[in-house]
Amino acid sequence: MIVDYAQLTTLAAILRTGSFDGAAEALGVTQSAVSQRLKNLEERIGTPLVLRGQPCTGTATGRRLAAHLDQVSLLEHGLSRDIESLTPRSARLRIAVNADSLATWFISAAAMAPDLLFDLVVDDQEYSADWLRRGEVVAAVTSHASPISGCSSHALGALRYLATASPSFFRKYFSVGVTAETIAKAPMLRFDAKDRLQQNWMKTHLNCSATPPSHRLPSSEGFVEASLLGLGWGMNPEMLVNDHIATGRLVTLLPDAHQDIPLYWQTSRLVDGALEPLTRAVRRQTRHMLIN
Repeated sequence: MIVDYAQLTTLAAILRTGSFDGAAEALGVTQSAVSQRLKNLEERIGTPLVLRGQPCTGTATGRRLAAHLDQVSLLEHGLSRDIESLTPRSARLRIAVNADSLATWFISAAAMAPDLLFDLVVDDQEYSADWLRRGEVVAAVTSHASPISGCSSHALGALRYLATASPSFFRKYFSVGVTAETIAKAPMLRFDAKDRLQQNWMKTHLNCSATPPSHRLPSSEGFVEASLLGLGWGMNPEMLVNDHIATGRLVTLLPDAHQDIPLYWQTSRLVDGALEPLTRAVRRQTRHMLIN
């Protein structure tokens, strides 16, 4: 099927800006032109591509088509041979990354490739590979070592987590020790429904499958702050809590009971060459910041 790339560009602009007005401004056309282009594309594809709302979001097909446009833009500009010619509007890298990597090392890696424009999708490292499988991103930070079909995989090292809590919280809930019985009653921090780090830690170090009362808090920085304020205990990246542990504002629940999560950088082979500058930056940064 031959696709009109002006229509695809319009679809991508709607999803990027979240509105028809924003797309019109970004493309320098009228809102009616944006609406007509999308209508023509949806009729051609035979399915809705945009879910109208505030903001507008893409259907599964719409997101896949927008990702296709990003890949074509990368290939057309020959980034592997001429990275200097890239402008912020010429290609956008949609990448799936877990929140803790975003809060610790990914931004500094991205800054080493300053000419690129990023569209980051935040998802758990156990699920970020699904975005690659669906073709909706060109790269992902994931816990899956085996290359996704059509992708290259690079081992980065492990992100180390520590089970931490405030000293007052520890005294209140673990005065007789951290055991399967005491931890079952201690409020726990959980990032979201996909977050299994706390459960895995309890299974590994306490041989229990407790389901403590829990707060749901989808923010890496908020996780640390909640720990400091005594809301609950949780698994925090070592890089984010080392200083607080050193000053006594946080304590570890058990000595030397860390949990290491191996991370991998997977990229679509179609654009491996174009992504090479970013891949180099990611590998360089994680060499110094992750456990190898």
